[in-house]
Amino acid sequence: MTDLPSQWTHEPHKILKFRAGSQVSDIDTDSSPGYDGDRDGSAEVQAQRNERFAGLQEMLYAAGKGGDSRSLLLVLQGMDTAGKGSIVKHVVGAGNPMGIRYTSFGVPTEEERAHHYLWRIRKALPAAGHIGVFDRSHYEDVLVVRVHELVPREVWEARYDEINAFEKELVDSGTTVVKCAMFVSLDEQKRRLAERLDRPDRYWKYNPGDLDERMLWPAYQEAYQAVLDRTSTEHAPWYVIPSDKKWYSRLAINELLIEALKGMALTWPPADFDVEAEKEKLARA
Repeated sequence: MTDLPSQWTHEPHKILKFRAGSQVSDIDTDSSPGYDGDRDGSAEVQAQRNERFAGLQEMLYAAGKGGDSRSLLLVLQGMDTAGKGSIVKHVVGAGNPMGIRYTSFGVPTEEERAHHYLWRIRKALPAAGHIGVFDRSHYEDVLVVRVHELVPREVWEARYDEINAFEKELVDSGTTVVKCAMFVSLDEQKRRLAERLDRPDRYWKYNPGDLDERMLWPAYQEAYQAVLDRTSTEHAPWYVIPSDKKWYSRLAINELLIEALKGMALTWPPADFDVEAEKEKLARA
């Protein structure tokens, strides 16, 4: 039985799941698949679902404290301004920070470059009972690396299968993987970049290099297509998130997290002490 808000006409994990043969170039980034509501009512729905997410996240954390080895990994992948930070702040941020591990993967450091590309990824994986959040991820090594030709083709070409095997290993060890590919239009990206230049409190988010990346969008589309085609698996499928409407992408990813946590069939860990005896002791204290 689902507790999905009535505004959803389709279950997000079904309608947003990448389907073989789908084309990145066909994504309507301004759409809100499966959702019948609008921006005006989204804040109220978001608040309600944040509460639901927080409750499930606390149960996962408590289960980890009780010996449950499972965890959840949220992978947020998208071009700059796609709204990854917004998801971290407005969705994941509703949870208890004690049970959340956030990692933003930028240009590899000298130490990281001295190791296998998955070395820094493995170091950031969530512990038992935790939700890990990757703002960018191991997919940079088949996206940016491919587009900028940082390594030979035969090197990045082999990484798709390697990533699939890595994620299968994670799932088999008890980590639920939720991968969200966030797509924003070039026009919306331009608007968001312009906003950063118009607001002194947003200057820190602006990177002049983002304009160079915009010029490479056709190559990035090709690279993202390959990622979706070759690494959306049964154990770790990709979800395609239209992201021109930030309110929609927040609601969608919130539901994906709730659905994943519900699918873990979590329970509160039992007391490892005599509850009645402790009540009596407390009454006498």
